[in-house]
Amino acid sequence: MLAFVSSCGLTGIDGFKVSVEINMAHGMPQFEIVGLPDASVKESRERVRAALKNSGYQFPAERMTVNLAPADMKKEGPAFDLPIALGMLACMGLIDQAALNGLCVFGELSLNGAVRPVRGALPMVISELERGMKRFLLPAGNAGEVSCIEGAEIIPVDTLAAAVRHLTGELPIRPQAPVAYRQLISRRQFSEDFCHVKGQAKAKRALEIAAAGSHNVLLIGPPGSGKTLMARCMPTILPDMTFEEALETTRIHSAAGIVPPTGLLTERPFRSPHHTASHASLVGGGPNALPGEISKAHNGVLFLDELPEYRRDVLEALRQPMEDGFVTITRVSAQSTYPSRFVLVCSMNVRLTKWIQPNGSSTSKAA
Repeated sequence: MLAFVSSCGLTGIDGFKVSVEINMAHGMPQFEIVGLPDASVKESRERVRAALKNSGYQFPAERMTVNLAPADMKKEGPAFDLPIALGMLACMGLIDQAALNGLCVFGELSLNGAVRPVRGALPMVISELERGMKRFLLPAGNAGEVSCIEGAEIIPVDTLAAAVRHLTGELPIRPQAPVAYRQLISRRQFSEDFCHVKGQAKAKRALEIAAAGSHNVLLIGPPGSGKTLMARCMPTILPDMTFEEALETTRIHSAAGIVPPTGLLTERPFRSPHHTASHASLVGGGPNALPGEISKAHNGVLFLDELPEYRRDVLEALRQPMEDGFVTITRVSAQSTYPSRFVLVCSMNVRLTKWIQPNGSSTSKAA
């Protein structure tokens, strides 16, 4: 028996189509996954095996071969657990292949059969929607971040058994109704607001001008004067993000796996990396070329507190992304381009010292 399930992989903030092919043949019981999988994909064998058994299905005592096509692109992450399990059930005749046609499936399986959310759901749905895919079966934990996508039929599932019952028609799941972006904006609540800042009229005026013109700001003053507080409140006086900006920003956060519980981002991001941050953590990198702080701050504010404490090479790395508005991360096994347009707010302390004049009077001077 042979079964096909459409799925999606993630590279940067873009998804690429993956066809999960499952073949069941007579022979010694074996379970192999081919198609350039990484370690987390290879471990799907044990997760799928346990999830099937704990969901009440018999694991086939046959030779199972799973191919993730195209075979020349590296597959990463646990998002292929659910399509592999459904494909195996289709090979066993428990699911009709026609029910899987035209359906994009992804999700991580727990050992008890629960479906867990995965990283990059929003960029994968958007990429597949652009290719003409309309129906999606995905974890219920990812439903929030794709709730504003129009034209897509989103079917959220909590367990493997619920997905099977939906595909067999035993207990169909109603597609998720789209939510208007304006409705999400009306629900947001800021934890820190610019209106709460008392005094500091000149500093507030400078930040208002910077917010109006997207200018970068350097705050200089003694410790405790409110530099950090005003910087944290700056996103609240920036214009509301458009729907396109919210999608673009959420795609980056989804690829990094830091999407908030509310789903789509409606507040402009505020990122404040520590002064000991490395070059890779600020610009992006790692084996999988993940986005850095400057990309996570896209369409928002990047705050560098204690600016003189940052290493020179880290600060110099900001030059090109700030000029170009994007950064390209190249590694041996991955290459990704991320947008990086943000308002840079920096702060540094100034120490006041007293100088005794010849006439006996004292004056303060910044040191």
